[in-house]
Amino acid sequence: MKEYQYDKLLHIKTGKDRKVKYPDSFHYNPYEPTPYSTLETLSKNYELRANDRVVDFGAGKGRLPFYIHYFHPASVIGVEMDEAMMEKSLVNLNNYQRFIQEKENTIEFLPCLAEEYIIQPQDNCFYFFNPFSTEIFRKVVNRILQSVEKHKRTVDLVLYYPNGDYIFYLENHTVFELVKEIKLHDYHWNPDERILIYRF
Repeated sequence: MKEYQYDKLLHIKTGKDRKVKYPDSFHYNPYEPTPYSTLETLSKNYELRANDRVVDFGAGKGRLPFYIHYFHPASVIGVEMDEAMMEKSLVNLNNYQRFIQEKENTIEFLPCLAEEYIIQPQDNCFYFFNPFSTEIFRKVVNRILQSVEKHKRTVDLVLYYPNGDYIFYLENHTVFELVKEIKLHDYHWNPDERILIYRF
């Protein structure tokens, strides 16, 4: 399906619009939704189960959370710091819930900075599409690891269009190990067009 067809199916609007000015542009990147074609490929190569809970850092208008909720049994949390984006995601949530009534309401959006999100014991999959600087990424990963120390479980980090500094940090300063690389359609001319899954 094309981008607009997915939005129509889900009764949401998640397309890219004008750039959003964040308080500190060095640390936070503008909104850019994950292409639906990427989400299709991820779905074919990565299983989500009913007891999984995905956290999308920099959720924007909520494309990934809605897609996961509709096509998978997992729960999903969208974390977004920008007020305007949060408002759009809540409008989308209202529209989505009015039309998708047969599924349990296991989708939620939280207005906060990623580094301030309190990792919950049931959170076990964390999605990143380069939402912020490596400094913020390190803080988030440390919070995840602290949570795992308290509540033992397997956790995955899913990185789309992975930042080289993210990769260096994970492979040289954490216990996360690369378990899967998913090369996307345009990988042959853009090596960043891939998904990396790290696991602990």
